[in-house]
Amino acid sequence: MTKKMLILLAVFLLSGCGYHLRGAYALPGELKKVYLAGGSGQLRDQFKQIMKASSGELLAAPAGAGIVVKVSGEDFRRRALSLSSRGKSNEFELLYHLEYELANDKNVALTERIPLEIKREYFNDQQDIMAKDNEESVIRKEMYEQAVRGIVNRARVVLEAKTK
Repeated sequence: MTKKMLILLAVFLLSGCGYHLRGAYALPGELKKVYLAGGSGQLRDQFKQIMKASSGELLAAPAGAGIVVKVSGEDFRRRALSLSSRGKSNEFELLYHLEYELANDKNVALTERIPLEIKREYFNDQQDIMAKDNEESVIRKEMYEQAVRGIVNRARVVLEAKTK
């Protein structure tokens, strides 16, 4: 009996403190169904994950979407920032750039084209090459996630301003 009460108390406390799963958003109704036009497979995968975690859905067609995100000019670059005495890269910079605009399902623009740029730097240890390749892929994934979060936040602001 005491165990059940303790579990029940923990559930109430967690729900009362605003606890939610990492990556989850409280989405307004119009943002529950999103269509992504353009964009790379990695960006689309991150969009799907964030929408799923937030009880939303990434649609395969613009019909029925509360908002349409049109991605253009997506580019991912990697450049060496510093070199070792042997000419090997010690440090890299990753640069992710894209432009997007928001529209409704009838293709009426809600915003003009918005640029989004994300930069990250990381040290490239020449003694542990395999781990550094994995580190770069993790950083890239985080950059895509940050881009999606930025797009969702902007869409939320645009939709809130539209209703006022």
